[in-house]
Amino acid sequence: MEAPPEGNIEVESCNEVDDDKSNSDCQSMPAYMNSVLRRQYLQEMVKALPAAVQKRITVLKNLQMDHLKLEAAFFEEVYKLERQFQLKYQPMFEKRKEIVSGAVDPAEEKPKWKEPESLPDEVVGDAFNESLKAIKAMPQDAKGIPDFWLTVFRNTAMLSEMVQSHDEPAIRKLTDIVIKYDDEHSYILEFHFEKNEFFSNTVLTKQYFLKSTVDEDDPFAFEGPEIYKCKGCVINWEKKMNLTVKTIRKKQKHKERGAVRTIVKQVPTDSFFNFFNPPEVPTDKEDIDDDSQQILATDFEIGHFLRARIIPKAVLYFTGDIVDDEDDDDEEEYENEDDEYDDDEPEGGHSKPSGGSKKQSPNDCPNQ
Repeated sequence: MEAPPEGNIEVESCNEVDDDKSNSDCQSMPAYMNSVLRRQYLQEMVKALPAAVQKRITVLKNLQMDHLKLEAAFFEEVYKLERQFQLKYQPMFEKRKEIVSGAVDPAEEKPKWKEPESLPDEVVGDAFNESLKAIKAMPQDAKGIPDFWLTVFRNTAMLSEMVQSHDEPAIRKLTDIVIKYDDEHSYILEFHFEKNEFFSNTVLTKQYFLKSTVDEDDPFAFEGPEIYKCKGCVINWEKKMNLTVKTIRKKQKHKERGAVRTIVKQVPTDSFFNFFNPPEVPTDKEDIDDDSQQILATDFEIGHFLRARIIPKAVLYFTGDIVDDEDDDDEEEYENEDDEYDDDEPEGGHSKPSGGSKKQSPNDCPNQ
């Protein structure tokens, strides 16, 4: 492929092309163009249209501006409606919490749905049967639903990548995740924990701030509610129980005396609980570096996912009625790759990435 030309791109107007070329041929774009160049290219094409056509397009874009403002008002009403219905949902979530924790043992009910048929042994394989044995070993008098939220996290690709093995004992103490809306056009995720050996907090919080306004500088980029910042909380870790750091020891030898000393220090490590300490969003977005921008983008995505999917439908992730198809997509996308390699595991292990890989937009309205 030829390299794209440097500098400004000269665009032919439709009036300058040969008569035997169709308009569609005129508007075809080189394959190397990225989205910014494509946008500029198409805008130049419009400028080349007859003046009368351009005037009509201006009227259409003004109509689009009016539509966007009305759409922004629509999403404001959606937010108010979400707040109202959250109050109606909450009694159901409270009952779920009581059943999961074992505070209430509900009366037996018949399912209101049709159960799927069980798979034959030759299909599920030995690994499934081994896991099934472990589950069947659970005491018959088990309280509530053991490891409910941990299992939900494990069964969700985006969250399972965040949870490290050293996080699991703490997440086993998670009893509920609650959504609360406020007047600041934001929502708060509350993670409720039983008393545990890791931190003294009974509730960890993460607040996400939304906006549904049309940007004057780039109005046509508006796609609905957008998370633009988030705020975590301080975790009061018990002594030597901080899961977001690891202790490393390094020996140093004195150049002259030959004496050896051991330096002990703590360094950051991957942990689900880093979720409660997001990077700060600077006033000027241009001041944020690429790494922080990626972390924030993933963070916003996770916050939206918890609010719109995990909290309302937690039991369906626990039971497998909702299953991520990310692995299947990856296999299909990379089925022709032959190279195999292993990542080097850092000291202390747990070399999982800190965010999900799905490209779900956090700007989407969760009820759409």
